[in-house]
Amino acid sequence: MASLWSFGVLLAGFVLLQIDGICAGDGVFLGSPFVQTALREAIEQVDKAYKETRIIHKQRLSKRSLKSADLLRFFKIPVAETRVVVRSAEYMENTLRLIQQHVHRIHKRSMNTTDLLRADDLDAIARVTGCLIIRQPPKCETGCFEDRYRTFTSVCNNRKKPRLGSSHIALTRWRPARYEDGCSLPLGWTPNRRILRSVLPLPRLVSNVILRTPNDAVVMDLDNSHMLMQWGQWLDHDLSLSPHSPSIRTFSDGIDCERTCIQRNPCFPIRIPENDTRITDTDTCLPFFRSAPACGTGKLGALFGDVNTRQQINVLTSFIDVSEVYGSTDCVAYKLRNLTNELGLLAVNEEFSDNGREYLPFNTISSNLCGNMAESCFTSENSTPCFLAGDVRVNEQLGLTAMHTLFLREHNRLARELKKLNPHWSGDTTYQEARKILGAFQQIITYKEYLPLVIGDNATKVFLPPYEGYNESVDPGIANVFSTACLRLGHLMIKPLVFRLDENYQEHPKFGNVLLHEAFFTPGRLIKEGGLDPLMRGLVGSPAKLQVQGRMMHDELRERLFELTTELGMDLGSLNLQRSRDHGLPGYNEWRRFCGLPTPRGRGGLRRILQNWTLADELIRLYRTPENIDVWVGAISEPFVKGGRVGPLLACLVGLQFKNLRNGDRFWWENDETFPAHQRQALKAASLSRIICDNTDIQFLPQKAFKFHSFPIGFVNCSNIPQVDLSAWREHVQVTPCGPVPVVYHGFFSMCESSVKYSCESGFKLVGGDTITCLSNGKWNQKPPGCIVFHESYKAPHHSGSMEHEVKTENPAFSVEPQTANLTKSTSIP
Repeated sequence: MASLWSFGVLLAGFVLLQIDGICAGDGVFLGSPFVQTALREAIEQVDKAYKETRIIHKQRLSKRSLKSADLLRFFKIPVAETRVVVRSAEYMENTLRLIQQHVHRIHKRSMNTTDLLRADDLDAIARVTGCLIIRQPPKCETGCFEDRYRTFTSVCNNRKKPRLGSSHIALTRWRPARYEDGCSLPLGWTPNRRILRSVLPLPRLVSNVILRTPNDAVVMDLDNSHMLMQWGQWLDHDLSLSPHSPSIRTFSDGIDCERTCIQRNPCFPIRIPENDTRITDTDTCLPFFRSAPACGTGKLGALFGDVNTRQQINVLTSFIDVSEVYGSTDCVAYKLRNLTNELGLLAVNEEFSDNGREYLPFNTISSNLCGNMAESCFTSENSTPCFLAGDVRVNEQLGLTAMHTLFLREHNRLARELKKLNPHWSGDTTYQEARKILGAFQQIITYKEYLPLVIGDNATKVFLPPYEGYNESVDPGIANVFSTACLRLGHLMIKPLVFRLDENYQEHPKFGNVLLHEAFFTPGRLIKEGGLDPLMRGLVGSPAKLQVQGRMMHDELRERLFELTTELGMDLGSLNLQRSRDHGLPGYNEWRRFCGLPTPRGRGGLRRILQNWTLADELIRLYRTPENIDVWVGAISEPFVKGGRVGPLLACLVGLQFKNLRNGDRFWWENDETFPAHQRQALKAASLSRIICDNTDIQFLPQKAFKFHSFPIGFVNCSNIPQVDLSAWREHVQVTPCGPVPVVYHGFFSMCESSVKYSCESGFKLVGGDTITCLSNGKWNQKPPGCIVFHESYKAPHHSGSMEHEVKTENPAFSVEPQTANLTKSTSIP
């Protein structure tokens, strides 16, 4: 399908429209040939901008002259399927821009482009740009084996609406978007334009006044460990990612967005206020690139039945499915696997190990099915290559890289144990079962250990009561406000130091703590400076930063984000505020109303809600009215709910999102169709501390990894932390109602309800139907298939005991060995 996006194929497939034109209502006609011309010009402009950006990026890589903004863009640049989706959306958006500009020139007034185009013109635009194909509903396969595991893209999780929660769809809107022009331009786009009779403050000014905190002024959270913050980021990277445009140049005139403060798509630079705390040149802007639009939104939304407002893409699956380990597309998932054997493992680093334990593989792929990827992590000429994982942000900072490493090891540990229990499983079955279990671990840890500490007991009871089953009417999609504002609550928990601790939970004598800005994109520090264990101890054995009004965001994030040598660092607070406006999020009061919370009308009401006169007065001085306060800064300013680490607004929004994620997920671990009862019972023992025990050489940990304790108080030996009993996954192949389970020489099999499905080992191909079924009369419906040599030169390997169930007979294609198997529902793998 990728070939559809080439310019030549697109135009070759273009269906010419009739030239009778369309009537705009008062004499303006746009004939179909003009639409073709607009399409050609838009495609040429977008392709040219993409090409020039790639050239610039390669030059900077070769000269080691990258900027801080390049590191920010590194994990926002779309690749592979995402690049196809973004390119199509930008073809469409720019086509409509060109048509509207032409109409305005000849008609001298602004008009709605979609009102000027007739249905067949709109259809042609959608088809030529590729947006029509992207929005086509997929066909969902049914059957016990076909519906056994999640798809990597999560299509068909909901059978009636197959794209709900899947990757590469628009973020969900819980409230109508708030744009300056009503459809696409963010608030603050037009300088000095008044919103509710006041000009919005510059994001950098809000950051300077409300967020600014010196590194040495942060307050520690003595109740919660730094792992609470790290899990929040880990979880965030499982749920959402909105890509930038791949271009750093404007499409209309090729202006370099990094050298100007001009605001023109895709560029929305962050202006510097007068008397800035660090940046003295007010003609300088911090580079900022708008999130890419979703196909068929903005001024062409009516084509797909949407409101005419710009929407943003979530390139990840919405569900809690550990996509940061496995990827959210088939392509990425394939690249991450070890396909050299039938053990179901993920690929690991072939150059380095951590005292025999695994590291992530290096990303040294310059050109492949998954698109262009960078080959180094930019620190020096001898830098360690970036790691490769299911999420592109894996190298962002050391704590996050440590989590990726931990979960890679846990998958491979699970796969090895499952293969021992079920040697008749193929590598694919083993891989998928390990993936399924790891996804359940992620869900259990999030809902049992993490969320109650964040949103408090009351919100947990309101939004997350005991599970009552899957509800196909629930939309599990990630809300725009959740992705863009809510989960950024964790930014206020990040400490300015990355802690690395020894066996006694003291600063490591050889590899000590490092400032956060020295831990960005530094995979070499993990490999060369002590491995995983010191970082894990640092996360569970040191406190998180406490969000305190007046001491919100320290300088490592506000002044030195992705800082490279003398290059100007970014400001995370400003980025968050600018992103909220880019995505058209309504203001603070609108979200308070959405949650049924009191809304302040002015200074007095805001003082009562925030319980802080100084902070309320500063916000009113900046925004003039609570209606205009950006939702992120308003929400993080609220005092905590009881037992939580967020205020009432975030407790509501976060609780609602996780309610939808659980109830709208057909593969939720507590659903009796996902795991049988005995496996669900075994899964209840899952904990983050146990995962750490099983994949490091750490011997002592708190039983609850998110609670802070001063070593040795509250720490226990790993032998006292419960394990998940994987014997619940043993597939019983002893007795069946139909007698022996047929075993095929050089084959693998797995069972689902009353059926057995076969596959062949490498070098062999299947002959006959791959599935046999035990019928109600106690007989198999057909003979099992066979596995025959695929290549004449192939020599079957010796299995050295790993396949004891194989039986050699005179007719290996249909050899059957009497075995017993229980194919009842209680013992079969779901």
